[in-house]
Amino acid sequence: MREKEIEKKLTLEVKKRGGLAVKFVSPGFDGMPDRILLMPGGIIAFVEVKAPGKRPRPLQMARHKLLRALGFLVFVLDDESQIGGVLDAVQST
Repeated sequence: MREKEIEKKLTLEVKKRGGLAVKFVSPGFDGMPDRILLMPGGIIAFVEVKAPGKRPRPLQMARHKLLRALGFLVFVLDDESQIGGVLDAVQST
């Protein structure tokens, strides 16, 4: 399964739970996660979507560390079977 297909399924599942999975583009600040999840109750999380078996680049890992240090949830998703668990974790905060 390609990254784009996983991202599409994530967006659909977030919508089913009443949220938004907005494409996150940050000109001038490379390495930010692909999607920002805006969930009911004011919950915000970030998701980096990768093709199966692929890992984030070092700059992406540095951005994830920065976001976590600021108190945000950050997930790396490389398989559609992980979507439910990621969303459960986001909504349990």
